[in-house]
Amino acid sequence: MYLLHNIQSSVIESLSELYGQEFTEKDFQINQTKPEFEGDYTVVLFSLLKKTGRAPQALGEELGNHILETKPDLFSKYNIIKGFLNFSVADSYWMNLINDHYEDERFGKQSLNGKKVMVEYSSPNTNKPLHLGHLRNNFLGWSVAEILKANGFTVFKSSIVNDRGMHICKSMIAWEKWGNGETPESSGKKGDHLVGDFYVMFENELRKQAIELKQKEDADDVSHYDEVQQQKLIELQQRRNKLLEEPQTKATAEKIAKLDDDMMETRRGATAIMGEVKQMLLDWEAGKPEVIDLWKMMNSWVYEGMDVTYKLIGSDFDRTYYESNTYLLGKDIIQDGLDRGVFYRKPDNSVWIDLTSDGLDEKLVLRKDGTSVYITQDIGLAKQKYDEYKIDQSIYVIGNEQNYHMKVLKLICQKLGLSYADNIHHLSYGMVELPTGKMKSREGTVVDADDVVAEMEKEAQIKTEELGKVKDFTPEELAGLYHIIGLGALKFFLLRVDPKNTIEFDPSKTIDFVGFTAPFIQFNYARIKSILRKNELQKNIHLPLDFLPLEKELISSIEKYPAIIKQASEELNPSAIAIYIYNIAKTFSSFYTEHSIANAESEEKKQLRLRLAIMTANVIKSGMGLLGIDVPERM
Repeated sequence: MYLLHNIQSSVIESLSELYGQEFTEKDFQINQTKPEFEGDYTVVLFSLLKKTGRAPQALGEELGNHILETKPDLFSKYNIIKGFLNFSVADSYWMNLINDHYEDERFGKQSLNGKKVMVEYSSPNTNKPLHLGHLRNNFLGWSVAEILKANGFTVFKSSIVNDRGMHICKSMIAWEKWGNGETPESSGKKGDHLVGDFYVMFENELRKQAIELKQKEDADDVSHYDEVQQQKLIELQQRRNKLLEEPQTKATAEKIAKLDDDMMETRRGATAIMGEVKQMLLDWEAGKPEVIDLWKMMNSWVYEGMDVTYKLIGSDFDRTYYESNTYLLGKDIIQDGLDRGVFYRKPDNSVWIDLTSDGLDEKLVLRKDGTSVYITQDIGLAKQKYDEYKIDQSIYVIGNEQNYHMKVLKLICQKLGLSYADNIHHLSYGMVELPTGKMKSREGTVVDADDVVAEMEKEAQIKTEELGKVKDFTPEELAGLYHIIGLGALKFFLLRVDPKNTIEFDPSKTIDFVGFTAPFIQFNYARIKSILRKNELQKNIHLPLDFLPLEKELISSIEKYPAIIKQASEELNPSAIAIYIYNIAKTFSSFYTEHSIANAESEEKKQLRLRLAIMTANVIKSGMGLLGIDVPERM
């Protein structure tokens, strides 16, 4: 039990004994004492006055005296200031904490609680390599999984590989048209990069054909559109014309731009090359041998490339699912829903669900040609996850652009009466943008994950060499150090903010040995390890029972680590860990600047500070580990 909960339970026990009533944590508030007052923790008394029938001063004295009598190992004294009861934590409490945990590398982590959670993240498409956005997804999902483990959950890390569908067929069509038999071996490219290049080629041709259709449309030639497409374009154009008649505000301009995008998307769907894609998807679902062989070959290139990237960034999974397997299960569930009236079939044979009464809209779950859409496989996968692991919660780490999709998935599962539907949780996170704006796979403006890591390692090398403290490192050690610093800086930069927030990524701002960065934390860890190598720890020595202010600030900050892990677990928010570990490193830096360890005023003080240093290093290593960040023994 960490200190705040210890204080909370002590206050409840004393109140119950003093006033013969039941009290809970909701009856009062405990805060850290403000710096201008003496004490460590403050019990706010005002909400207790009516229930106890006491005036603030009397209540404070009765409660303060009772707790000092019953918990002499917890508090040393108290004072009362206008309804605020301020307690000073006993130095013996801090000393016991140090003696009990200074060598405990698992400090702050909880034993198993019997609950099982699956965290799904990464979830790449096999038509392009992992990019900067995938990095935030991987780092966030991996870290959340580790934080949940640290809080006692049994966690399964999973990824769903989107290995089928129109987007995959686009790369396949492009390779057939323009590949000339090119392979990763013949091109010298990583397989995922090669396939991604063909996806961009396809999109360039698709854009070209869509523009040509627009030109024909302007010339009143709409023969290339079917009836549904013609009607949709007419409706979109009518809505656009109405908006043009309104005052031209920023909001109006955004609506017009969205309608322009929708019209262009309709034209894209009418192009000849998209017709080839739709036919290839039909052939794939029908099991046409030459299509399946091409699909397997190109996917294998991508898997080999992605495995290299996963190893590079330290991402791993306990279970990998493939959409090519799960979509059939989704189709079976949809057929069952059709039989029970949850779904309905339109005249064109497509299958839908009506969610308008729930504030959403109608949702397509099977195309008119019988092929599945994303939601089809997601429904099947939700069932497969539960059947295999009987998980208590299923967490999906997916960008906020899919908020609507995830609402639909959960609602459909609920309407199907699936027992696990309520336990579906979408961990929505903001996009990673460049100073130049959003990345777009279609236009080839994404930042490749491998390139990002390489650039971070180079930045780490430049900044480290500027400090001139690596002359005794071998070339191999330096390469490892630059990777640890560069990748650590990248992970910390992407995890130090609340997941909901959008991030603008600039490599030059991520690596600095001062400030809110991973290198600053890593430097302080390496400094502690250097101190510990140079100073011998004596285990059988009587330590002083008095703490200087910075010593007390450091141990009291360390004590909060279990509570921070709990908070980060409940909020699914690694930034709570990142902020805390940075503050620990900053506090140690201030402490070390003010108080020598090697030349402490006494051997007893030296041994006390060595133990504080050990605990600090353990917490930094543990916390950074929950973020997936290594800490070097020397820098």
